[in-house]
Amino acid sequence: MNARSVTVIDYGIGNLLNVVRALQHCGADVTVVDQASQVQDLPERLVLPGVGAFADGMLELKTRGFDDLVKRYADAQRPFLGICVGAQMLFDVGEEFGDTPGLGLIPGRVQPVSVFGADGQPHRIPHIGWSALTLPPARAGWEGGILSCVQPGEPMYFVHSFSPVPTHEEHRLADTLYDGVRICAAVARDHIYGCQFHPERSAAHGLSVLSAFLEL
Repeated sequence: MNARSVTVIDYGIGNLLNVVRALQHCGADVTVVDQASQVQDLPERLVLPGVGAFADGMLELKTRGFDDLVKRYADAQRPFLGICVGAQMLFDVGEEFGDTPGLGLIPGRVQPVSVFGADGQPHRIPHIGWSALTLPPARAGWEGGILSCVQPGEPMYFVHSFSPVPTHEEHRLADTLYDGVRICAAVARDHIYGCQFHPERSAAHGLSVLSAFLEL
């Protein structure tokens, strides 16, 4: 099998085309599947993109059999990347439109982005635009993972109203600040990664994230 092969999950609501093109630009051999039954052998790498609502995403994953596939894949200790809602669904529960169980691969909840900045003034929701990545307090650096080629302060592109809140600080890979409010921008647990930002829409910095994923 191609050492840079990637399987991308199509569950009907993902930002699929841009993700596939970005991965191909980085040298990946991409296979897209829209039913878990199409996957005979566990892939070398698995990507779960996403836009839209948490509950809709989980419903489609279950309907197409991808929830079990993702959990089996996680047990196999191979590189996995969730993007935006795909990253949110890695968590235990999403609070959008009431509590919806997630995949439970990273402890924590997906909660609304605060409608107020750190100064107490209201700001726009959803959080849209370029925002700089920062190191969480529990992280000394980003060596060896998907952010290995990214420097603190470099911007990524965000579009979201909810964001993950990991139970354990060590699962926070990167944060960003929205008018002074701390938001979890990326998560990592062993071989499982998630980006709240969109690497496929984040120009050269985002492509470096996907390239680093391909090298895992």
